[in-house]
Amino acid sequence: MARGPDDTWRWATLVMLAALGTAVTATTNPGVVARITQKGLDYACQQGVATLQKELEKITIPTLSGSFKVKHLGKGKYSFYSLVIHGFKLPNSQIRPLPNQGLDLSIKDASIKMSGKWKARKSFIKVSGKFDLSVEGISILAALKLGYDPTSGHATVACSSCRSHINSVRVRISRSSLGWLIQLFHKKIESSLRNSMNRKICEVVTSAVSSKLQPYFQTLPVTTKIDNVAGIDYSLVAPPKATADSLDGLLKGEFFRLAHRRPPPFAPPALTLPTDHNRMVYLGISEYLFNTAGLVYQEAGVLNLTLSNDMLPKKSKFFLTTKFFGTLLPQVAKMFPDMKMQLLIWAPSPPNVAVCPTGLDLTFSLDTQAVAVLPDSSLAPLFLLEMNMNISVDIRARSNRLVGELKLDKLLLKLKHSDIDHFPVELLQNVMNYVVPTVVIPKINKKLQKGFPLPLPASIQLFNLVFQPHQDFLLFGADVRYG
Repeated sequence: MARGPDDTWRWATLVMLAALGTAVTATTNPGVVARITQKGLDYACQQGVATLQKELEKITIPTLSGSFKVKHLGKGKYSFYSLVIHGFKLPNSQIRPLPNQGLDLSIKDASIKMSGKWKARKSFIKVSGKFDLSVEGISILAALKLGYDPTSGHATVACSSCRSHINSVRVRISRSSLGWLIQLFHKKIESSLRNSMNRKICEVVTSAVSSKLQPYFQTLPVTTKIDNVAGIDYSLVAPPKATADSLDGLLKGEFFRLAHRRPPPFAPPALTLPTDHNRMVYLGISEYLFNTAGLVYQEAGVLNLTLSNDMLPKKSKFFLTTKFFGTLLPQVAKMFPDMKMQLLIWAPSPPNVAVCPTGLDLTFSLDTQAVAVLPDSSLAPLFLLEMNMNISVDIRARSNRLVGELKLDKLLLKLKHSDIDHFPVELLQNVMNYVVPTVVIPKINKKLQKGFPLPLPASIQLFNLVFQPHQDFLLFGADVRYG
C-alpha cells in the first residue's frame, strides 16, 4: 500500500518519542539520559493513530458467502460482496508505558461505516440489492516490545501481541421488504465479519509497526560526525525499559576522535533525573559528555591559537610589539628592539566542565609562549606563561543543536619560564585580562556557536525549551512538533 509523506511524519512522531524513551538496566552509566513523559506519549499517540486510521480505511473485506435455510422451502445461498469502507473512526486512544515491558497501545469505541452489494438465491428465486453496514464498539489492544541491537546501538520495535474485539454489527439493506430474509443469515454475516475484521485490524497494526516504525528507528542518529576531528556517539547501551509514568533511555553520550577512537580515562557519573512532567521530552546531559568533547579536541591538538598584533581590536590600548611590552618588561625592548611579537597559545591538558545546581563551570589551563618575530621571520622565545581560568558556560538550543558560550570569570597567571630574566608576572595581568576575553574567548565561542546535534530524527522541532542545571548534569526539557 502506498503511503504519503504526511503519514510517515505522523508515525515518525511516535517513533521519535518512543525512541527517546528507551532505558536500560546495565551497570554502565550513560552520558545522556533521555526521557519521554506521558504528555509526550499522548502527543505521539495522536500522530500515530491518525496514520493508523488511514491504513485501517484501506482494509479490503473479502466476499462473505454462505447458506441459509427457509422453513418448508429448504436451503438457499447468499453473498455479500464489493464491501467498501467509508470511514474508520478511532475516537479514544492511548499509549502508556508498561513497567519493564514496553508500550501498550489501546483504542476504544472505534467504529466503521461500510457499504456493499448483496444477493440471495433459492432455486429459481433470485433477489439482490445494496446494503449499509456499521461496526461499532471496536477495541484494539496492541503491545509494542522495545529492544536494541547491541552491535549497532539502534533501538528496535515490534508488535508482540494484538487483540481486536467488536461489540456489534448492524446491517441495513436497500429493500426493506426483504428484511425478514436478511434475518435468516444475519448472525452468520456478523460472525464472518467479526472474524475477518478482527484479523485484518491486527494485520494492519502489526504491519504498520514493522514497515513504518522499525525502519524509521534506523534513521535515528547513533553516531554523528561533528567536524573533521570529532563525532558523537548516541547509541543505546542496553535494551529499552519502561517505568510507571515515563520511558527513560540511557545513551552513550560520548564524543570520540574520528582518527583514533579510544575509551576516555574517566567514567560518567550516575544520573537521577527529577520527576518533572511539564514537557514532552527531557534530556539529562551529563558533564561527562562535555568533558569527552574537551578531551577529544585537546588530544587532537586543535585547542591552540597563534595571536598576532593584527588580531587585536583597532581600539586596543595594548599591542603585540616589543616596543609596547618594553614599557612593562624593559628587557624585551632592549634585547629585541622594534619587533613584532606573537603569543603561541595551547592547552597542555583537557578543559574540565563541572555541572552543579548553580550552573556550568569550566576550568581551563592554557600555556602561552611569548615570542619575538625576528627580521628573518624566525621566532625568539621570551617567556612562557600558564593561564588558569575559571569560566562560566551558557548552554542553549538552536535548530535542534546545543550551542554554548563562554564568559571569563577569573584569570590567574603563573610564570613557568623566562628567557629574559625573571620578572613579576603581575606586570602582565592587565594585558592578559584584556587579550583573553577580547580575542581568545570569542575565537572559542565562534566554534561553540556551531554546536552539536541532539539525538533527534529529521523534521522534528523543539519548543518551550527549559534548561535546569543539577548536580553532575544539565536537564534539558522541551515539547515536540513536526514542521
